[in-house]
Amino acid sequence: MSTVFKLGTRGSPLALTQAGMVRDALAVAHGWDAVEIVVIRTTGDRVQDRALAEIGGKALWTRELDRALLAGEVDACVHSMKDVETLRPAAIAVAAMLARADVRDRLIGADHVAALPPGARVGTSSPRRAAQLRRLRADLVPVVFRGNVDTRLGKLAAGEVTATLLAAAGLDRLGRHDTGVAVPLDQMLPAPAQGAIGVETRAEGAARDAVAAIDHAPTHRAVTAERALLAALAADCHSPVAALAVHDGDGLRLRAELLRPDGGEHVAGEARGDDPVALGARLAADLLARAPASIRSLFG
Repeated sequence: MSTVFKLGTRGSPLALTQAGMVRDALAVAHGWDAVEIVVIRTTGDRVQDRALAEIGGKALWTRELDRALLAGEVDACVHSMKDVETLRPAAIAVAAMLARADVRDRLIGADHVAALPPGARVGTSSPRRAAQLRRLRADLVPVVFRGNVDTRLGKLAAGEVTATLLAAAGLDRLGRHDTGVAVPLDQMLPAPAQGAIGVETRAEGAARDAVAAIDHAPTHRAVTAERALLAALAADCHSPVAALAVHDGDGLRLRAELLRPDGGEHVAGEARGDDPVALGARLAADLLARAPASIRSLFG
């Protein structure tokens, strides 16, 4: 680890804000005044006209950051955990997660989903959000919507769509507390790991121990259960899946939902347990056992 601790991050306003949060947490934990934020442009940042599932999935957000981390160009990388692949290289470890923010989605363009006009075009590149919208309203038309928060809001203002959905956590971190209306969790369960910021380091070395000092254990445990569910499902970017783990006494309560892409069929369930990995695997098995063939075919 060099004298100056280097944090790798994407260059969007939200990514830079999140990297700043990690920098500040490290400064408090260790008294450091020499943490450098290093911007690394990813393929996902460069390609904005297609859904991630069509061009390589979540690795488009992490590949260049992984390379810089393993090459020793940075000491750690900051990620939105919902954008990190479920299976990671053995040489890389999730050393810490910050305390989770609001996990809900926000609808921008209408007061609630029921208030959208018939046949409304809704901007989203998320298979989960598209399927959940279609389950609530089969007449709605999801439209691929890429770009950072300002880009998406600009497309909405230009009339390209009637409404869009964005993560409440990202909006809040950018100071946009009054943008949009939160969608209740009983209508739209979030993406696994939504609202969580993760910090990855090399699996071996001093940086891992240094970053572990800022870990928020309850968030890390909940997100581990959600990511274990994804791993057991063998889910990818094409798979509409939602999940949320919350602490329940000494254990966890994990809820999840699998959907057909058009929202026409879905299966939902919940489970409780103490071991996050076992809990995720158990609920995944239950959901797949009860899912119709049209959903099972999307996993594994």
